[in-house]
Amino acid sequence: MASKGMKRCKMVIEVFFVFMLMINLSTCKEFNELELLLSMKASVNDQFQSLSNWNSSLSYCTWNGITCFDSSHVSKIELPGKNLSGKISESIFRLPYIQSIDLSSNQFLGEIPRDLSSCFSLRYLNLSNNNLTGLIPSGHLPFLEKLDLSNNFLSGEIPRDIGSFSGLKVLDFGGNVLLGKIPDSITNMTRLEFLTLASNQMSGEIPRELGLLKSLKWVYFGYNNFSGKIPKEIGELTNLYHLNLVYNNLTGEIPSSLGNLTNLQYLFLYFNKLSGPIPSPIFNLKKLLSLDLSDNLLSGEIPERFSQMKNLEILHLFSNNFSGKIPNALTSLPHLQILQLWSNKLSGEIPKDLGKYNNLTILDLSTNNLTGKIPKNLCASGRLFKLIIFSNSLEGEVPESLNHCKSLQRVRMQKNKLSGEFSPDFTKLPMVYYLDISENNLFGRIDERKWDMPQLQMLNLAKNKFFGNLPGYFGSKKLENLDLSGNNFSGKIPQNYGEFSQLMQLKLSENQLSGRIPDQLSYCKKLVSLDLSHNHLFGEIPVSFGEMPVLGQLDLSENELTGKIPSNLGKVESLVQVNISHNHFYGSLPSTGAFLAINSSSVIGNKLCGGREKTSGLPLCNGVKNRVRWFVLTFLLASLIVFAIFVFIAMFVKRRKEFEMTKVESSEDGTWEMQFINSRVSRFINIKDIVSSMKEENNVGDGLYKGKSSSNNMKFLVKEVATISTKCWMEWSDLCKINHPNIVKLLAICRSEKAGIVVYEYIQGKDLSEIKQGLSWNYRLKIAVGIAKALKYLHCYCSPSFIVGAISPWKIMVDEKYEAHLRLSLPGVNLCSDNKCFNSSAYVAPEIKGLSKGMTEKSDIYAFGLLLIELLTGKSPVDTELGIHESIVEWARYCYSDCHLEMWVDSTIKNNHGLNDYQNQIVETMNLALQCTAGVPEARPCAIDVVKTLEAIVKSSSCVSSGFKFFSASV
Repeated sequence: MASKGMKRCKMVIEVFFVFMLMINLSTCKEFNELELLLSMKASVNDQFQSLSNWNSSLSYCTWNGITCFDSSHVSKIELPGKNLSGKISESIFRLPYIQSIDLSSNQFLGEIPRDLSSCFSLRYLNLSNNNLTGLIPSGHLPFLEKLDLSNNFLSGEIPRDIGSFSGLKVLDFGGNVLLGKIPDSITNMTRLEFLTLASNQMSGEIPRELGLLKSLKWVYFGYNNFSGKIPKEIGELTNLYHLNLVYNNLTGEIPSSLGNLTNLQYLFLYFNKLSGPIPSPIFNLKKLLSLDLSDNLLSGEIPERFSQMKNLEILHLFSNNFSGKIPNALTSLPHLQILQLWSNKLSGEIPKDLGKYNNLTILDLSTNNLTGKIPKNLCASGRLFKLIIFSNSLEGEVPESLNHCKSLQRVRMQKNKLSGEFSPDFTKLPMVYYLDISENNLFGRIDERKWDMPQLQMLNLAKNKFFGNLPGYFGSKKLENLDLSGNNFSGKIPQNYGEFSQLMQLKLSENQLSGRIPDQLSYCKKLVSLDLSHNHLFGEIPVSFGEMPVLGQLDLSENELTGKIPSNLGKVESLVQVNISHNHFYGSLPSTGAFLAINSSSVIGNKLCGGREKTSGLPLCNGVKNRVRWFVLTFLLASLIVFAIFVFIAMFVKRRKEFEMTKVESSEDGTWEMQFINSRVSRFINIKDIVSSMKEENNVGDGLYKGKSSSNNMKFLVKEVATISTKCWMEWSDLCKINHPNIVKLLAICRSEKAGIVVYEYIQGKDLSEIKQGLSWNYRLKIAVGIAKALKYLHCYCSPSFIVGAISPWKIMVDEKYEAHLRLSLPGVNLCSDNKCFNSSAYVAPEIKGLSKGMTEKSDIYAFGLLLIELLTGKSPVDTELGIHESIVEWARYCYSDCHLEMWVDSTIKNNHGLNDYQNQIVETMNLALQCTAGVPEARPCAIDVVKTLEAIVKSSSCVSSGFKFFSASV
């Protein structure tokens, strides 16, 4: 009887809604649909002419993106991904018969119209992936079934009356900056099936009343600040198949009631503060495909009852406090592909049959207390490509089955107790690109076998017991990192190591190597770190080392090297760390570069002189004082003569230029002092042109106004700043002298008693923050090269060098040819809107306190590295979706070293332009970004090296082998 009463009630409500719809449509007839559509077009910037046929000469039912019913009334407007910008016109919500509006994946900004109630018949509204701001509008739309406002910049709280959208089936507010709690009225949405509030800043407890929404199939509350316990009432949502509460501050135990969700396929609770054991009822979830409880405080043993989850494909329990053995039950899961149990307190042996009946592709058991041997069946599926078991106490030989596992790509078995010989078959695995078996007890010769590993990029055999000569070849032209240190290798360093054109790090220290350092090592033009210490090498340092373009660390200590230090080694600008201690070097140290203030521990045990006495501890070289005194006196005398000749000419020229390039003009706002870049600009632009341009209709965003000369139509951009002091006036004047194609020219500065104004050249284009989401990889790389060239000019060719500070996307103008132009300002002077200035602090190096204190060239390089990461990944330093990582740099290092390319590269590159053509370039660019964002400033490259590296990347071949691929990096 109750159910019949409910049905009658619903029928009455629906009849009422239809009646109200008829009233609404009758009152809306006064709106002309054609006029409403044309009004919408007028408010939109249409860069790609997607609305080109929106004109009154054609029936609007034939217009792009328009669908009509009855051949006369607009029922749908669907214009996703058309690069439309501007504000969303209210007229679109006045269309009387509209049922579906999709303006997703565009560049719309501003607020969503506040009153949506007039759009009574609307069923589907999708405004996701835009730049919308302001509050979420409220209203009463009884027929609305889907509301998607995700991935915008909407703020404030979810409206308390959100429950008035009672007909909703899909609600997605994810990816905004919403605050506050989940409103109680959400329980009115009894039809709701998909609910997403992820990636906001919401707080409070998850309401227990959520259990009343029986139709829910998908709940995604991840990446917020929700606290308290997981409400047991969620266990009443029996239709649920996806539950995601990750990256919150949830505490307490996992409720046993979740075991009632028998339709659940995906359960993600990672990165919270959940404690206690895994509750037994969880194993009733027979349909579960993926279970991720990682990064919590869970404890106890991993239960054998996992054998009940026969459909499980992914199991993540890493970074908890689980103890005991790995359960044998996991070996019986036929669909298990990914098993990650790393960073727990697990002990005992790895189950012998693990992999035998599974479908393993990724296995990570690292950083536990596991003992025994490596099981022989791990690669039984023939699909295992990632084997990570480092930092345990595993022993015995590497099983023969792994030596023939052709699918392996990434292998990390370091820091165990493995023994025996390194199988010759392992050196023929075709897909391995990352191999680390360091810090074990492996032995034998590795030079008398065939190395055929064409994908190999990183090889670490350090701290084992290998002996014999070094292999001369590893079957790969992609080798980037080679570490053979801490073994018993003897003989000479092979000359053909110079053929490793991609090599960035070479460590051969702590062996028994002898002979001379081969000159051919200088052919490795990408070599950043070279460590040959603690061997028996003799002879001189090759002079050619001074020609290595990116060499940053050089350690030749504890050898038998002789001769003088090549003077050109001190001219390698990238070199920041040198250790030549305990050899037989003599003569003077180079007086430049890394040798200028070298530490005494890095030169001790030689017969050297020179350097700074306080730091190097070396005596001054004989005769140096006299030669220096003679040189200084001669130089001073010559300088005085030259100065006397040119001083008069310089003063005359300066006075003439100052007369032409400075003005004092009056306007309605008072008297203005003006300084111009050159006399030509001063003739064509006056203060009236500048002041009159500062009107709302000329606003192009970010507080910039477009102006035009009244005499010759010269265009320019105007920005108002605080009153300019005399000191700042001189500094702004210096900016006027900067002239580079990738830097926005400062045409003039103006000041009165009340205000200051800076005038920039006009560039037809948009700032990078507006367009970065839709850029192809080639354009992103072109922009990076342009900004790097600007930094090179500012750091190396300006005297004194100019420090930029925060190199954020909104400081970069991109013109119609996708050339980048950096807009400069004085350190500490904000030339951005409030929210952007607030975010600017995220674009500076960690050693900087405030936006202007402690800035150096190296801090600029750090900021440039952040920009590269943003161009590569689409994530910015202000992103909150970084998981356990505290910064964008930490996240990027993790992804670069341990993630598939598709997991971190920006979606535009991935989806629209493919990855295969650009894999090498993208990876090399990320490697450069991580060098630029090194924690120690001295380890960062200089601007010259950044430009060289990027230009080499641009010129590099983009052809790569196809196939599923991971990327290595010793980060």
